[in-house]
Amino acid sequence: MASISAEKISAIQAIFSRSKAVIGVIHCDPFPGSPKYSGKKVSDIIERALRDADNYISGGVHGLIVENHGDIPFSKPEDIGPETAALMAVITDRIRTRFDVPLGINVLANAAVPALATALAGGADFVRVNQWANAYIANEGFIEGAAARALRYRSQLRAEHIRVFADSHVKHGSHAIVADRSIKELTRDVDFFEADAVIATGQRTGDSATLSEIDEIRSATALPLLVGSGVTPDNVVEILSRTQGVIVASALKVDGVWWNDVELARVKHFMAAAREALEV
Repeated sequence: MASISAEKISAIQAIFSRSKAVIGVIHCDPFPGSPKYSGKKVSDIIERALRDADNYISGGVHGLIVENHGDIPFSKPEDIGPETAALMAVITDRIRTRFDVPLGINVLANAAVPALATALAGGADFVRVNQWANAYIANEGFIEGAAARALRYRSQLRAEHIRVFADSHVKHGSHAIVADRSIKELTRDVDFFEADAVIATGQRTGDSATLSEIDEIRSATALPLLVGSGVTPDNVVEILSRTQGVIVASALKVDGVWWNDVELARVKHFMAAAREALEV
């Protein structure tokens, strides 16, 4: 495979000290300022996040992503207030202090600059950015790639140690703008714009990417590849045989619903199912 950008040490190996990783997502409760915020104490929002982190880590996952998934409907990056990054940084720091595991940040929607600020303040290792290169029509409207601005901001912060995990063919939207370009080409753009890992997803939260799409993305880049939605105990071995990691949440929640609490028994069952592929 021809090199597209400068050769990098595997971000998965560097962050997790292993060749394949399972990453759990902490879907935080609605934050102050968001439509669904009902006045819940900040301390209670933090405690719920810590409980979910405890169940993930006790169940054996290798790292976590902190995400403001309760802030539906999500704002565009320029409309996200400083209160979001501030609270996420506190939550991240509390999790890091208590559990000392690799952490990532995803500020929705596509807020790469606030995510980097949060990661630096909270001590996280990477950020997830859904639209890193090109553009698409999301639920939030027109969303442009964040790479140029985000990498310059990261440089200003002297935070080059914070790696970027970027989606290819982003879920929850339409790719009509780039419909004349293949998934393989879109993935190469993410690589060319200096992402450190690539994420394949399904159409919506909880939907898995197809194996054919995973394979197409894999053929386009030498970067670590993860699947970021729809991974279950039934498909995790097949997916991990093709990738370097999975990002999972819904399958590990009570009743398999993303807004419910993380269920320890589900996490243990998932990790037991994944063990065969993780030990390769």
